[in-house]
Amino acid sequence: MFLSKMTPHLRISIAIGLFAGILPPVMAHGQTATQALTWDQVKTKFEAVNPALRADQMSVDELKAAEITAYLRPNPQFTLSADGTQIAPYQGHWTPTSGTEAEPNFSYLHEREHKRELRLKSAQEATQIGGSLHEDLERNMIFSLRSAFVQTLEAKTVLDLARADLVYYDKIIEISRARFNAGSLAQVDLDRIELLRVQYESEIENAVVNLRTQKIQLLQLLDDRTAVDKFDVTGPYDFSPDLQPLEAFHKIALDARPDLRAALQSIEQAKTNHKLAIADGSTDPTFGIWYTYNPSFANPYAHQTLGLSVSIPLRIFDRNQGEKARTSIDIDRNVQLTETATGQVFSDVDSAYEQVRSNIALVTPYRTKYMDQATRVRDTVTYAYQRGGASLMDFLNAQSDYRVVQLAYVQHIGSYLTSASQLNLAVGREVIP
Repeated sequence: MFLSKMTPHLRISIAIGLFAGILPPVMAHGQTATQALTWDQVKTKFEAVNPALRADQMSVDELKAAEITAYLRPNPQFTLSADGTQIAPYQGHWTPTSGTEAEPNFSYLHEREHKRELRLKSAQEATQIGGSLHEDLERNMIFSLRSAFVQTLEAKTVLDLARADLVYYDKIIEISRARFNAGSLAQVDLDRIELLRVQYESEIENAVVNLRTQKIQLLQLLDDRTAVDKFDVTGPYDFSPDLQPLEAFHKIALDARPDLRAALQSIEQAKTNHKLAIADGSTDPTFGIWYTYNPSFANPYAHQTLGLSVSIPLRIFDRNQGEKARTSIDIDRNVQLTETATGQVFSDVDSAYEQVRSNIALVTPYRTKYMDQATRVRDTVTYAYQRGGASLMDFLNAQSDYRVVQLAYVQHIGSYLTSASQLNLAVGREVIP
């Protein structure tokens, strides 16, 4: 019997191979399809060209550049003053600069209590937080990309199955015509069989439209202007019944989730900022040195003087009390946010894990039982109908039941792959390929 001895998994694998490139594919207009991209290739291309990711990475680079500013020393101050310049002749002679006093002055603010080092540390921690948040953005965008990739594979598989069903049904039509020519089949029954073919054609057209739509969405995520007919993806469309214990995923998520890592890093930065606020409340002296040339002194040997100064602000009212209090509160706030983030991690993992477990429980019977049963029923009823042992209604119902089971199996695999992507998102890295 046609395809009757093939297992469901083998039939789907052959269908994917025919469409995705394991066997040489041919496009509708006779053009050979381009090489299909695997998931790793799609992911690599997405990370390289997606404008949102690239813009966010530039934000991290900006934070890195801010570290330079944070560690800069205060600039020294230079002041040049002149005084005593004459504006009228002296004893009949115009010598305006003879009594000018010139005074160059250098001063420098000395920062105490490691202010500069603390500013650098805070800026470095801000860069680390920005890097973690960038990873978190990438994590979420990769999930959207993976979902679009899975939906494209599902659309391809549905199209392949629709085409395989039509091929099988065309064999039935050929046999039915032979029975009609032999006089063992009524004209009305042959017409009903041939009219049913339009449903298979409609399913193929709907599957083609859906596949093109999914490809367009995937191309949009990739920021790719490739024509839809020249773009294709490939990959395993299957499920694995093996699933690690929930506790293992909890542990991985606590180590891998970038948003949780950013929350922990925010606590450390808040502590650094509090230390910086305390340091900023300390007094920073300004040291100065100057040289003076004053030719108007009566002592001809005392025209030049050298001086030193120390300027110390009296922090009587402003000791940075507000920033000290704010940064202290900010530490507690970030601790609470981290507790919330930790709880969200466990919730995400638990929810995604249950979805994967449920989908495995749903799809496993299809592979082990229902697909084979549907195939046996279809082939048995078809065999009986060809020999007059079953009615036309029985034959059509068997065909419909087989297609329903077949499509449900494909959809359940798609749901499993989507939930697996959701679990990867919840955990923070790819734990289910």
